[in-house]
Amino acid sequence: MIKGREDLAKWVGAEILPHERDLRIWLRRRFVAAAEVEDIVQECYCRLARLTDVSRIAEPRAYLFAVARNIALEHRKRASVVRLEALSDMRDGQGGVDFLSPDRIVEARQDLGRLQSALETLSDRARRIFIMRKVEGLSQKEIAEALGVTEAVVENDASRSLRAVLRGMTEPEPEGISPHQAGGSRARSH
Repeated sequence: MIKGREDLAKWVGAEILPHERDLRIWLRRRFVAAAEVEDIVQECYCRLARLTDVSRIAEPRAYLFAVARNIALEHRKRASVVRLEALSDMRDGQGGVDFLSPDRIVEARQDLGRLQSALETLSDRARRIFIMRKVEGLSQKEIAEALGVTEAVVENDASRSLRAVLRGMTEPEPEGISPHQAGGSRARSH
């Protein structure tokens, strides 16, 4: 049983993060276009962040790959449903743009605000490594070469950064903060 978010973040850093590069390669080869790989990987982390017990996960790598496979299959299924709906709309003469609901926009802004706040807690190097790894998809070796540090430094900073971001993304919003403020509109003092 996980005692807290910190334990989960440590487990993810130790047992999941080392397999991310292999997961990306596997996804590109088997399931999805390169553009979808990042979405699937991030959704894996979101699902892992919701875990309350990892004691029954004997093979974390296999678990990660199974979660990713399920997400990829869900994406495929959704894509085929969307295409059928789009065809139906076009046949009916509707063919309009699909707008996000106000609730989804607020939720996305809240998530972005939490992510920005979590990133602000990192050192400059750790933030840069996190962005190079998670956003740009660079390997540890590429990041180490670009920053002039060892791969061990990159791995340690990436692991610590991921724990901090997971913690920031999964902790509940403090009381008294409105959804509008949580969406990144809160005043920052610098």
